[in-house]
Amino acid sequence: MSYVPPPASAAPGSIPNYLAWSIIATVLATCLCCPLGLVGIVAIVFANKVNTLLNQGDIAGAQRASANAKTWCWVATALAIIGLLINIVMFATGGAESYMQMMQQYQS
Repeated sequence: MSYVPPPASAAPGSIPNYLAWSIIATVLATCLCCPLGLVGIVAIVFANKVNTLLNQGDIAGAQRASANAKTWCWVATALAIIGLLINIVMFATGGAESYMQMMQQYQS
């Protein structure tokens, strides 16, 4: 009889899942930028897959899901930063009020 070792498994948490980052980045990107911020949902899905794959013993799959989650977190974070900068510029230049005044001048 030969001994077959159990599949190697990593402890949950040993591979980062980026779930908190993905949720925060998605909310901020959606609020500050536009509906494009919802691409962060992709990060949430991949982050959720990390622990599922770890529990199944698929370490390579968990690492891929972690890397994908991190990439999409950066995308959502970049959209949040862009949205924040756009909002700062809008408020610094008068925002919607100056836009409405400009539109009224064109109409008259």
